[in-house]
Amino acid sequence: MAGLYIHIPFCKQACHYCDFHFSTSLRNKGALVDALCKEIETRKDYLGTSGLTSIYFGGGTPSLLSATDLTQILGTIQKHFTLTPDAEITLEANPDDLTSTKTDELKAAGINRLSIGIQSFLDEHLVLMNRSHNATQAIEGVKNAQRSDITNISIDLIYGLPNLSPEKWAYNIKQAFSLGITHLSAYCLTIEKKTALNRFVQNKTILLPEEPIVLEQFSMLMEQTAKQGFIHYEISNFCKEGMHAKHNSSYWKNDSYLGIGPSAHSYNGNSRQWNIANNALYIKGIEALEPAFEREELTDADKFNEYIMTRLRTIWGVDLVFVKDTFGENVLTNLQNEAKEYITLGYMQQKGENVTLTKEGKFIADKIASDLFI
Repeated sequence: MAGLYIHIPFCKQACHYCDFHFSTSLRNKGALVDALCKEIETRKDYLGTSGLTSIYFGGGTPSLLSATDLTQILGTIQKHFTLTPDAEITLEANPDDLTSTKTDELKAAGINRLSIGIQSFLDEHLVLMNRSHNATQAIEGVKNAQRSDITNISIDLIYGLPNLSPEKWAYNIKQAFSLGITHLSAYCLTIEKKTALNRFVQNKTILLPEEPIVLEQFSMLMEQTAKQGFIHYEISNFCKEGMHAKHNSSYWKNDSYLGIGPSAHSYNGNSRQWNIANNALYIKGIEALEPAFEREELTDADKFNEYIMTRLRTIWGVDLVFVKDTFGENVLTNLQNEAKEYITLGYMQQKGENVTLTKEGKFIADKIASDLFI
């Protein structure tokens, strides 16, 4: 399995919580699309002969691309890579971009899955986050996609927001399921240093909820998704049977992937590399066939720690046979010794040769993973 990630570094406006690489100027969009296609061509051998099981347009706001842009990029991919018959082609979208005309164009271009950044169905929180859409547009965006026969739809929600009462959080969850979605990603609000939200917190313009309130919201999320028959297959991700995100699952399963575009990361099992997070310099480097990127060779400890960090968050858990065969008997013994206390306390469980988190363990997943690292 192998995945291809395309980073689209453009947004209409800056969300107050976001620290991803993007620009609010579309002035260089045409040159950027050409550079993406050139990088795809020059890095066609990075994944070897593996067929692509997924393509993911992330950002930024990929729904700002025109149908012509998407057709150009996807045509270049199909020229240089082999796609599996059931390849998942996902595009992240803002709801306000998803007019009925736009969703028809996305379907015609080959997009078969949408990840819609709704974040909240409450206007007060959308304004707080400086989102470009309102609650009505959030609902209409999903419905327009469904009318265009794009039925594999994931939406994003955020909890841990200021003034998010249990009733308001329950309303957001209920609204999500009322739309007939197949996948839900829900993230706890994270305060990143170089964001407007961090400034608001520092000067006490807004007050964040206490940890017990946030944990209760996560607990409510797990309970309500289970009632809807959704599988909690990764800490922040829930889906109907058979509808897990192929692309993101490849990250969590340590499969190889190629990242195209400014700031995009690539991983081949032995090294990780990432492109420069500057649109103008990225374009210049690609045009001159001198791409600007950094590479990190991974040690065995790096590989083990990344395996633990990603797999422990999932329903698939840590495979003890894989650990022994890949990292050796000593590493396996150390892992089992470190995990023993968490198993005894009920935060982890072992079934056969797999170790997974229990419901209680999901509340402290990061701490457990850290304790299991080499």
